[in-house]
Amino acid sequence: MADITGGPILVPILGDQLTRELASLRGRSKDDTVVLMMEVWDEATYVRHHKQKIVLVFSAMRHFAAELRDAGWSVDYVRLDAEYNAGSLTGEVARAVEEYSPRAIHVVEPGEWRLREDFDRWADKFPCEVHILPDDRFVSTQAEFDDWAEGRKELRMEYFYREMRRKTGLLMNGNDPEGGEWNYDSENRKPPKEGLSAPERPKFEPDEITREVIALVEERFADHFGSLERFEWPVTREEAEEAADAFFAERIECFGPYQDAMVAGEDDLFHSMLSTSINLGLLDPLELCRRAEKAYRDGRAPLNSVEGFIRQIIGWREYVRRFYWHQMPQLQSANDLGASRSLPEFYWTGETDMACLADCIRSTRDNAHAHHIQRLMVLGNFALLAGIDPQEVQDWFLIVYADAYEWVELPNVAAMILYADGGKLASKPYAASGNYINKMSNYCSGCRYSVSKKTGPDACPFNPLYWHFMDRHRERLERNARIGRVYSTWDRMDAEKRREYLDSAEAFLANLSAAKKGWARA
Repeated sequence: MADITGGPILVPILGDQLTRELASLRGRSKDDTVVLMMEVWDEATYVRHHKQKIVLVFSAMRHFAAELRDAGWSVDYVRLDAEYNAGSLTGEVARAVEEYSPRAIHVVEPGEWRLREDFDRWADKFPCEVHILPDDRFVSTQAEFDDWAEGRKELRMEYFYREMRRKTGLLMNGNDPEGGEWNYDSENRKPPKEGLSAPERPKFEPDEITREVIALVEERFADHFGSLERFEWPVTREEAEEAADAFFAERIECFGPYQDAMVAGEDDLFHSMLSTSINLGLLDPLELCRRAEKAYRDGRAPLNSVEGFIRQIIGWREYVRRFYWHQMPQLQSANDLGASRSLPEFYWTGETDMACLADCIRSTRDNAHAHHIQRLMVLGNFALLAGIDPQEVQDWFLIVYADAYEWVELPNVAAMILYADGGKLASKPYAASGNYINKMSNYCSGCRYSVSKKTGPDACPFNPLYWHFMDRHRERLERNARIGRVYSTWDRMDAEKRREYLDSAEAFLANLSAAKKGWARA
């Protein structure tokens, strides 16, 4: 073992930790620190990430490394290019330990279970101290969540969210919520009116660094899903701040009322489009919440919009982070409804006559983005009703979205969308027929299927699939207070009508083409 007593501190920084406020950097001497940043093959390919996701992360990493160097930090940056194929994070840390003989490694805990398992082995693997630091970029701690969850059979976000409001003081008047209500979701469900459109969000022209990464991805990841015809995501803190400024100036007012609306070809509407920057570390989520609150206090945004935005961040984002770690590793294999059908091929190709699915998949392919209702009530709802294998759906969602990391994706998909955890997270399955999609979108007017038809080859497939789902899971769901009453409706139908629903669903499912093996994982 080499003498490492006089070596520097080695600080590995991951691709979603791109902030100078990171716990491993705060208080460190630049003269006594080597920052290690790594583009590695394993992280780009453990699932076949969307091309735009890889470009986003690698470009943001390269820009952040340049920012650190300009600020006087010593940065060892490992590039994945045509000549060098870095294999794994642990392998590159081992190389850096050999090169720098550090006296200690200071690293902020990763967001994903598989990486934490690797990091926990470093102390035995490397001849220096290893300090895994908490990621304090979140409002809550895991200990707070675990204490809150103790003894609860159901872990509802709404009640955890209230604790986060009290802790931060956001939208609070003393001990009471602003306006007298904790949640204004009932005011945030407006269907899209005719001609609804929103101001265009800022879109960023790739600079030389990003163009270089785009060329790399087109060469090395040509078989991955997604288009790079347009890449317009912010990749620096300055660009991310510009995107935030535009949202607070132009779109937050209507964000709340229309956050569940879907309009064909309108991919962004009034959504903030800031999740990629938040999850990379380019934006401080709590600071964004304070900006939203100030917009309300200054009379520039209504309470329902501001509360809805804040709830997505200190409510839902905080909650799924902690729920993920509380439920791992069993959440990865959860399948309480016994779903086993293969993911349909159209999730990759977009070739389906269902207009809603086709448009959401098009946006996903072209933008590495679809907003939360498209993910939950179109793409996810279909997977739930059709009984798609949770692991295949989880892989798909992790692959295709630029803001997807397992800690945020897995609870949303396994527990929220697919009800695979048996109801720990969600109070009911988010199952819906075509009526919901027709109410909240303009998709149905341009669809080959008729949403008004309930059965038969021309009926919207969501209609018979809904009743097929309810019928096959009756024993499991009939006792659920939130949806149990639907079985009274089912029972009032005559036997012939029920048979028509089931036969229509089974005929549709029999014609689904399964995705080719290898789309998701090598």
